[in-house]
Amino acid sequence: MNTDSNRTGGPQGLLVFDLDGTLIDSVGDLTTAINRLRSDYRLAPLPADTVRRHVGDGVRKLVERSLAEAPFRLDEAVRIFRGYYERHMHDTTTLYPGVAAGLRRLHAAGYRLAVISNKAGPFCRALLDRLGVGDLFGCTLGDGDTARLKPDSEPLRAVMQRLHAAPADTWMIGDHHTDLEMARRAGVRSVFVTYGLGQAGPETPTAQCDSFADVVTLLTVS
Repeated sequence: MNTDSNRTGGPQGLLVFDLDGTLIDSVGDLTTAINRLRSDYRLAPLPADTVRRHVGDGVRKLVERSLAEAPFRLDEAVRIFRGYYERHMHDTTTLYPGVAAGLRRLHAAGYRLAVISNKAGPFCRALLDRLGVGDLFGCTLGDGDTARLKPDSEPLRAVMQRLHAAPADTWMIGDHHTDLEMARRAGVRSVFVTYGLGQAGPETPTAQCDSFADVVTLLTVS
């Protein structure tokens, strides 16, 4: 874990988490849905590592990248994928190690918690509830809940408004450059987690953590 800034915001601050690659490991179920979609287009299945590299920029980009070698209508393919994913999103998806206990520790410390994802909002809320942590979040926003997705700052500004938090009291925690760019645009601090699916790209986070336990330590130890 490393950081270029001391922790501020403290109890009663707002912690906003990305979902896939930060709180949950969903690659197996995303791969199942993508490969069922590819089968409809008479394409061979993709390995999970390939699907992993396609995740992070929303469902339309995931589908577009996953069907790159076939002719398709994007809106139709996205609709079909959503159907497959809805049926399989609970098959193997789990919380990353330490997430459940870590979230409860942060909540008990007085932080308000929220989630922002480029996954469809109803899927985000269903997954968090199924995994037993949905009640910890004061706000969960996904695709369809705001007009724009990450890396636009709109979702983060919407969460801060709903939960009455100032940028100075807010952290964005995620595994992808879109999370970090959104944080920068909204004027909040950011944590990049290295164990997830994405890359920091050109963004410079406030802090970097190698495990969720490190995130908890960063935010609870002065």
